[in-house]
Amino acid sequence: MTFQGWSLILAFVAILLALAKPVGLWLFALYEGRRTPLHLVLGPVERGFYRLAGIDPAEEQGWRRYAVHMLLFNAVLMLFTYAVLRLQGALPGNPQGLPAVGEHLSFNTAISFTTNTNWQSYGGESTMANLSQMLGLTIHNFLSAATGIALAFALFRGFARREAGSVGNYWTDMTRITLYLLLPLCVVLTVFYIGSGVPQTLAGAVDLQTLEGADQSILLGPVASQEAIKMLGTNGGGFFNANSAHPFENPTALTNLVQMLSIFAIGVGLTWCFGKAVGNTRQGWAILAAMLVLFLGGVTVAYWAEAAGNPVLHQLGVAGGNMEGKEVRFGIAASALFSVVTTAASCGAVNAMHDSFTALGGMIPLFNMQLGEVVIGGVGAGIYGFLLFAILAVFVAGLMVGRTPEYVGKKIEAREVKLAVLAIAVLPLMILGLTALSSVLEQGLAGPLNRGPHGFSEILYAFTSAVANNGSAFAGLTANTPYYNGLLGVAMWLGRFFVIVPMLAIAGSLAAKKLAPESAGSFPTTGGLWVGLLVGIILILGGLTFLPGLALGPIADHLAMIRGTLS
Repeated sequence: MTFQGWSLILAFVAILLALAKPVGLWLFALYEGRRTPLHLVLGPVERGFYRLAGIDPAEEQGWRRYAVHMLLFNAVLMLFTYAVLRLQGALPGNPQGLPAVGEHLSFNTAISFTTNTNWQSYGGESTMANLSQMLGLTIHNFLSAATGIALAFALFRGFARREAGSVGNYWTDMTRITLYLLLPLCVVLTVFYIGSGVPQTLAGAVDLQTLEGADQSILLGPVASQEAIKMLGTNGGGFFNANSAHPFENPTALTNLVQMLSIFAIGVGLTWCFGKAVGNTRQGWAILAAMLVLFLGGVTVAYWAEAAGNPVLHQLGVAGGNMEGKEVRFGIAASALFSVVTTAASCGAVNAMHDSFTALGGMIPLFNMQLGEVVIGGVGAGIYGFLLFAILAVFVAGLMVGRTPEYVGKKIEAREVKLAVLAIAVLPLMILGLTALSSVLEQGLAGPLNRGPHGFSEILYAFTSAVANNGSAFAGLTANTPYYNGLLGVAMWLGRFFVIVPMLAIAGSLAAKKLAPESAGSFPTTGGLWVGLLVGIILILGGLTFLPGLALGPIADHLAMIRGTLS
C-alpha cells in the first residue's frame, strides 16, 4: 500500500461527504414535490406527460396500489425488451447486421436490465445492435434507477407521515426523478465523457490499419450516453465486454474517479434526504457514518490483499502487488477501490477482472453483495435495504431495554420486524440454495472455468451478484447456457421484487402509525452507540449466514495460496 493509494481513497471519501448535502437537498425537493429551477424548462414536459397518460399527479396511493403499479410497469418493460432483442435482426439501427438474440439469453437480459442488475452473459459489442443498446437496454438504466429512488421515497414517507393511508404516487415519483434528476445529470456527464474521449456515434465500426500492417475493425457506438446513466443509476451494464476496463468506456484516471463518484452520489444524497424527511438530519448522518465504516473496512482489506500480491509469485522472484487483470492506467489502489464501490452499490461495472484478484481481495466484493449492498448501495435500494437492518437493530435494542422499540418517531412492532426479516431472508435463501444446487448438478458444474475452491467461488459469486441485483461477474463462469441464463434470470427477479414488496408493506404500516415522541427511555439513534449497533447487526447477520460459503470458496482459496497451491 502506498501514500498515493491512500490519498486517492481518502480524497474519494472527502468528495462524497461534500456531495451528501447538496445532492440530498435536490432529492428532498423531488421527494416533497417542490419546484426546482429546471421546472422552467421541463415543467411543460412533465404536465404534458401526465395529460397524455391520464395521470393525476396529486392522487395518493396506498402501499398495495403503489406496489401493483410498480410491478405491472416493470413486467411490461421486461416483455418489451425481450421483444426488441428477439427482433433485433429485423429492426433498424443495426450497422453490423447482428442477428436476433437467442431465447434464453433474451430472457436473461430482459430481466437483468429490468431489475437494475445488468448481468451480461454476452459481449456487448458483438451481440447488441445500437438500437438494442439504446431502446432495449439504456431505457431500463433510467427507469430501473428511477424505480429504486421512488421506492426509497415511499419508505421515507412511511416514517415521516402520521396516521396516513398512502405512501405517494408511483407515476409522479417516477416522472419527477427521471426528468429533474437523472436526465439532467446524464446530459452533463455525457458531455464530460465525450470530451474525455468516449465515443458517441451511431456508426458501427471504423476500419483501419495497424502499425504492423494488419487490418483492424474498431467498434463504436453511443457509448458516452450509456456510460453516464450506467454509473449514475448504479446499473453497470457495459457497452463493451470489458466494461469500464475498456479505454472507450473509461479512458483516463479522471473518468475513473468520476465514475466511482457517480456510482455513490445519489446513494449518499439519499441518506441526507432521509434525515431531512423525518425531521432530523442527524439520523441521515448516522446512517451514512455506519455505511462509511463498513465501506472503509472493505476498502482496507481489498487494497491490502491486492497490494500484498501473490506469495507464490514472490517465491519465483516476481515482486510487487497483484496487477493481474488490472489496467496499468489505473493501478492497484484505483482498481481495488472501484471493486469495493461497485459492489457496495448495486452497480456491477468493473475496471478490473475480479476473478484475477487475490482470494481475499475477491472476497470483499462478494461479501459486500451478500450484505445486501447496503453500504451506500444502489440508487434507492441501498437506503431502503439499510433501513430494514435499522428496524432489526432497534428491535434488538428494544429487547435490551425491555420496551417497544422506536425509530425516528415510529414504534417498531411485530408486523414491521416480521416483514423486515422476510425481506432480508430472500438473499441467503436464494444465494445459498441456488449455489448448492449448481454445485452438484452436471449443468451447474459445466460453468466454472476452475475447479476446487476457486470454481466454487465463481458459482457463489454469480448467484450472489444475480440475487443482489449487482451484475458483476467473477469472469470465470460460462453463463451463456440455458441452465445459467434461466436460473440467474429467476434469481434476479426474485431478488429484486421479493424484497421490495415487504418493504412497501412496512412503509404502509409505518405511515398509518401515530408519532411516538422520544422519552427518557428511548434508545438514541443518532450517536456512536447506534452506529456501532448498526454495523454489528449487519456484520453478524452477514457473517453467520455466509461464513460457511466463504470458507468453502475464497477463504479456502487463500489458505491454498499460502501453501503454494494455485487454482
